[in-house]
Amino acid sequence: MIDFHTHTPAWRTATWLGGASFGADEFVDFMDGAGIERAVVLSHDGLFNSTPEANEELAAFVAAYPDRLIGFGSYNPRRPEAVQQTRRSFADLGLRGLKLHPWLQGFSMHELALDPLMEIVAEHHGVLLCHDGTPPYSTAGQIAALARRHPDVPVVLGHAGLHDLWREALAFTQDTDNLYICICGTPPYAARRIAAEAPAGKVLFGTDAGLSDKASQDYAVARIREIDGWGITDDQRQAMLIDNPRRLLERMS
Repeated sequence: MIDFHTHTPAWRTATWLGGASFGADEFVDFMDGAGIERAVVLSHDGLFNSTPEANEELAAFVAAYPDRLIGFGSYNPRRPEAVQQTRRSFADLGLRGLKLHPWLQGFSMHELALDPLMEIVAEHHGVLLCHDGTPPYSTAGQIAALARRHPDVPVVLGHAGLHDLWREALAFTQDTDNLYICICGTPPYAARRIAAEAPAGKVLFGTDAGLSDKASQDYAVARIREIDGWGITDDQRQAMLIDNPRRLLERMS
């Protein structure tokens, strides 16, 4: 399977999300035990404190296993150096996508400062993964509006609406051509509906691994096991775990 939503440790920023420290070797050990072939890896520190160093450390982490780990950089679009650092993350650091967290980074998805960042993502055939499910700034409708402004960039709802907004996330994924939905932290009853009703080529899966207080990421392994109880078909499972994420990763090659 391909895990489309994981994180590095909190190396520099002590937060309520910070878990165990681990290296790339330990993370790949977790992947091997969980049956994960490849993983999209997102910076933890860069979401709370956008710095060039956060993207550099992410790039070094994924470079240890370039065939297994795919890094998505992050930078707060309100920072004056955001365009320069986003371009650098692709062109110089070899990162393959962009992660935005409007809730933690404190911006609106309607801000025009996002447009030049999206143009860089498009130029490098990348993907935007955006945190969603926590209003006021991280709702599917707001993210869909950005996706519609940039129809050549695949945009992923990183949490499929979480507990409260999954119906909205599903509806906008159905109605927006370049909007994808990643079931990550979404409750099983919602995940079952999303897997069954979202466009077949748009459903992804993520564990949110990297935030555990154990390097073994036990909660992420439990999330993978939950899939067996969703009651989805073999074709839906194949599309979600392998075919759909592989198609997006091939776009970034």
